[in-house]
Amino acid sequence: MKPLISHIITAVTGTDASILAAKYSIILAKQYHCKLTAVYVVDTATIRQLTLSKIFIQEEAAEYEKSLENNGHRYLTFVDELALAKGIKIEKIIRKGAIFTEILHVADEKKADIILLGGWEKDTKTRDIIGHSHREIMANAKCSVMLVKEPSIDQIYKNT
Repeated sequence: MKPLISHIITAVTGTDASILAAKYSIILAKQYHCKLTAVYVVDTATIRQLTLSKIFIQEEAAEYEKSLENNGHRYLTFVDELALAKGIKIEKIIRKGAIFTEILHVADEKKADIILLGGWEKDTKTRDIIGHSHREIMANAKCSVMLVKEPSIDQIYKNT
């Protein structure tokens, strides 16, 4: 019989909530001896909408996309360091496109058993974009989806 969880996908957005979800996924991967993939998506879909709406000019859009990609590398490196500190090796993936679409594609490609998402953000701008993506992931994922809201995850991570 196949284990209930053998491959975890964690969505990394750089928010505090996504870092807490990453810590939670590291703990799960360690406890259940699973593969772990951390995914950051450069939200080119939103950038394209902002450009079409004339909120961004083409040069600003390209600069913003590059900035988001650089942030993604930093966030994934940070999550990788968190995982290595607990003896866990992760696969890091950066994608470009709509956040929910790319997370779902990676989950399908990796045959993930569960997708972990960070809880809701207090900042309304971030919450709206990420909240929409979370809803789409929950509605369309072929595997289980978990919204991490564990208040003591930092302490659990430290003690693991």
